Amino acid sequence: MYVISLDLGTSGFRSQLIDLDKKETVKTVITMGHPLPGGNVMDHLDFAMSTGTDVAHRLIIETVKEILEKFDVEPEKIERIAVCGNPIQLSLFQNMEIRDLAYAGENKQAALGVKDIKRDARIFPANEIFKGIFEMNNCEIIVPPAIKHEIGADALAMMLETDFIHQTEPCLVTDYGTNAEMALKIGDRIMTASAAAGPAIEGQGIACGMLAGPGAISDVNSEGDWWRLTVLDDTMTPIKGPLVDPITGDCIEGCIVRPKGITGTGVISTIALALKEGLIKKLPQLPNGELILGDSIVITNKDVEEVGKAIGAIRAAHMTLMVEAGMKYEDLRYSYMSGATGTYVDADKARHIGSVPGFSQGIVQFGNTSIGLARKIAIDRSKLDEVIAVANKIQADHLMMATSETFKDIYVCELSTWQHGMPTEMYKQMLEMYGIPVFPQDLEKVEIEKRVSRDIDDVGTLGLDIVANIGITLEAPVEKCILCHKCEEECPEDAVVIIEKDGQRFANIDSQHCLGTSCRRCVTICPEQTMNHSILKIQEKGQKN
Repeated sequence: MYVISLDLGTSGFRSQLIDLDKKETVKTVITMGHPLPGGNVMDHLDFAMSTGTDVAHRLIIETVKEILEKFDVEPEKIERIAVCGNPIQLSLFQNMEIRDLAYAGENKQAALGVKDIKRDARIFPANEIFKGIFEMNNCEIIVPPAIKHEIGADALAMMLETDFIHQTEPCLVTDYGTNAEMALKIGDRIMTASAAAGPAIEGQGIACGMLAGPGAISDVNSEGDWWRLTVLDDTMTPIKGPLVDPITGDCIEGCIVRPKGITGTGVISTIALALKEGLIKKLPQLPNGELILGDSIVITNKDVEEVGKAIGAIRAAHMTLMVEAGMKYEDLRYSYMSGATGTYVDADKARHIGSVPGFSQGIVQFGNTSIGLARKIAIDRSKLDEVIAVANKIQADHLMMATSETFKDIYVCELSTWQHGMPTEMYKQMLEMYGIPVFPQDLEKVEIEKRVSRDIDDVGTLGLDIVANIGITLEAPVEKCILCHKCEEECPEDAVVIIEKDGQRFANIDSQHCLGTSCRRCVTICPEQTMNHSILKIQEKGQKN
């Protein structure tokens, strides 16, 4: 018999097939994108609210089906699936209420009749949601609890799977991604928050960006007069990549794995190195407007700005937590980093560029904590009782960045730095003007410990498999379409195609590549205003033209 651990991440899904008798990983399957349009979790929420939770739910379930089919095991041999993720992803997976997650105000929630929605731990038959799609008659699904409706199983996982929960000194934990979950622990008090960092942190929204996968550049370091790239191999292990001249793009020395693109960690590393070596005199200006890391792999000024938005949001959220907690910055003992970015990023570069506090005395890097917790529960369902007990003990204060004036003030400073090259001295003056304590200088040297070499440390005896193209098309009629094709030309991801069938015109949208709320250029460019994302439906298999 087998069990499955499943992480419903904001940028993609990751899952493992585990032999229950041997308690060994057989195979790992990941997607190279999320089935819901959008670049972050708020985009996914907006899509579900405007297009319909039934459509969003089915997109997620159809994608999980793709993963299950990749495992190539008989459905009756799957005994249990444990699922982790943030509250929005888990709610859509279970086809639960989400309006309480969309509206923060109690009066608004009460008016909608969605107040006090419970997101406790659940165990239920898999066929409750998979019947007719991928029937598993002997399988149960386990969903860990949320601490509060804003703090989901993924946040719980990053606290439990690191040393965070047991620390007695002030510490910070962050699960890096398009929606960066974080928590600050001071004594027995835990404060939580999240920052909608956006797609750049995962390599999306970057001209040559990609999620962490085989062929992705995950790190960059200087070697003599050149730059040495680090590339992920077929098992997601970082290996020695080409040696390049970043100004001319000349390849000085090749490697076994040809780079295909660059991850968010690779972009962060590139920018950090360019700053350190003086190639960037003033943000966001690169020499000649670009850095060339390989054939068609180019980092542009716009990419620097996109990364700045992500790093700025994470840094502003980190600092806001500490300011609101009333702690001294210098008292921060440890910063825990989890997720793909937390794994592959060079921690020293990360602290100098701002994605982890530069004054933290120690940094500890972990892998995918969400799938780690799901794995433990899948193998031993009694572990759920321990997780519930811990969740009940955690008295977490949740800080909403969307309503925090401190966050807004710090983020303005971050954007001014990344987009306009605001000097450090002016940054300090602005903080003083806002009444926010000035940040201390980065420590010259800190303790750095890396617990894993890759995001998912054990990919299994059959290795890693990838669902590169989820292959789900969304469709909506465009009655007033004049076939100008401006929507197709405007789409930055080539996700839109206008087709004709049965005498009608339709917009076909690739759900995986559409940027949703983050973009909607197809909507604004349409001269007839006929594009309407709210009426999108899933195109049934076999109906494609």
